[in-house]
Amino acid sequence: MTDEAQVIMVLFPSFVNGLVRTVSIKKEKNCQKEDGRKAVEELAKEARKNELLLSSSGVVKSTKANNFVSVFTNRGQKGVNQDRLLVWEEFGCQQDMMFCGVFDGHGPWGHFVAKRVRKLVPAVLLCNWQENLAATSLDLDFKMEADKNIHGLDIWKQSYIKTCAAVDQDLKQHTGIDSFLSGSTALTIIKQGEYLTIANIGDCRAVLATTSDDGILTPHQLTTDFKPNLPQEAERITQSRGRVFCMEDEPGVYRVWMPNGKTPGLAISRAFGDHCMKDFGLISVPDVTHRKITTRDQFVILATDGVWDVISNQEAVKIVSATSHKEKAAQRLVKCAIHEWKRKKSGIAMDDMSAICLFFHSSPSHQLPPAIKIVD
Repeated sequence: MTDEAQVIMVLFPSFVNGLVRTVSIKKEKNCQKEDGRKAVEELAKEARKNELLLSSSGVVKSTKANNFVSVFTNRGQKGVNQDRLLVWEEFGCQQDMMFCGVFDGHGPWGHFVAKRVRKLVPAVLLCNWQENLAATSLDLDFKMEADKNIHGLDIWKQSYIKTCAAVDQDLKQHTGIDSFLSGSTALTIIKQGEYLTIANIGDCRAVLATTSDDGILTPHQLTTDFKPNLPQEAERITQSRGRVFCMEDEPGVYRVWMPNGKTPGLAISRAFGDHCMKDFGLISVPDVTHRKITTRDQFVILATDGVWDVISNQEAVKIVSATSHKEKAAQRLVKCAIHEWKRKKSGIAMDDMSAICLFFHSSPSHQLPPAIKIVD
């Protein structure tokens, strides 16, 4: 075997069952920087070849884990579709791990920014995760399994924070993409065994459908819509000399502006790119949270803001749960959002709309258990 094809052993621990197994990646160095990204890109190519990676409308069926994913995207009326999606089954070569992400671009170069973010985030994230694992003893003597889970989830959080900073810097230095007045939001979820790690930048939203004690399927919002008028966001922006206000013809729609109040008028307080605003309070720091999946949790919806502008959390859960064939769940949700946009926002150019529906316990062609009631 030549040096170029040298096999390195990368440790990928499962924090759910405490097992550590090794995965071979054909690369000459550890999963770091460019070598690491190339290694992950090879993993992505292999995953796509094996139908484990999806970046457009369709479905991903897991044969080794009890997951099923429905994906759909629709171009609005503003030009090219600036939404990008990604579902990667067996993420990081782990059978119990899945990566899902929605990325909503904006500005003249928004579709290029969103595409770049979609490519880099999973690749850099895996590399940073590997680095953090290598820097941490895998033989720490945890007295309780819960402590081990918390430790593992903290590694994901630190990996995400480092990843987003690196991706935003890449965009700033990229000679082929102008991200000065263009950017992208990003919402990603990693499902690892019975744990979810959610990382959010912007106003895409994740909603979990869970069953209450009385058997009613209810929505639980997992993310915060990072709008400029949120108190903690507005405070950061104003302290950085940015401005937050509404236009006269858009009452209630708060936007962030440069000190001169003329540009760029972003309706979000966190985003990749938009480097004209990075000195005035706009940040690309993700909000990272964790949740343990229970038998009551049925599915999670990830969707861009175009959907949530016209569909409530409760309505979304009802639409998805009522879809008889789960392969069509994301498409039905988006189609319902399109209908509602035409009804509620007639005369306003329709936004791009994209959704990912990740089912935990349901087979694709079956309804939810009969005991579950849906609230209107």
